[in-house]
Amino acid sequence: MSKRYFVTGTDTEIGKTTIAAALLHAARVGGLSTAAVKPVAAGCERTSDGLRNEDALALQAECSPALAYELINPITLEAAIAPHIAAKEEGAALTLEILAGACLQVFDRERDLTLVEGAGGWRVPLNDDELLSELAVELKLPVVLVVGMRLGCINHALLTCEAIAADGLQLAGWVANHVDPDMSRPDENLATLQQLIKAPLLGRVPRLDNADAASVAAYLDVTPLV
Repeated sequence: MSKRYFVTGTDTEIGKTTIAAALLHAARVGGLSTAAVKPVAAGCERTSDGLRNEDALALQAECSPALAYELINPITLEAAIAPHIAAKEEGAALTLEILAGACLQVFDRERDLTLVEGAGGWRVPLNDDELLSELAVELKLPVVLVVGMRLGCINHALLTCEAIAADGLQLAGWVANHVDPDMSRPDENLATLQQLIKAPLLGRVPRLDNADAASVAAYLDVTPLV
């Protein structure tokens, strides 16, 4: 049976893509078919093939069988700023209906594990009226939360968990990703999070010099998801 999840984070730049790609890698190495969607990506480079986003390319590399880039990342925005601002400036349509339709095209592939990666944290605007979190609600997706382990992470994590629950969605699991190598009392912070977050801890990822999907996958347990 196909399993589908929405991957969000406690903030931007805390490793959502790194973790999502590693979870897909672990599933793929385990013999499962995989797919990913990054429905909107802000911060794309112009290439001979069109606008391309580094994170979306990392997800594409872990899709098996392969998926076309346009399926994985249907809305490409050049400016590396909040998506709703970039969309306005670049004249791009960014609506819940468009993103949901794009996700459903990938869901039709019926892969064993499909991950939809958000942008930034949980409450990211799409436009003046809609939030990206509403996409997970519309698609009824359980959520995987990436917690960026740094000062303030407990507050950010618990508020995000509360928001996910308030939206009526299940927190399927979470990952502790050590983004700050100089964080004080990381073990104590992790213990507090484990006590307070009522969902499986899928892994604790240290700060790695080479954080490619294969290296990170060694620290994750994809079993609760598949």
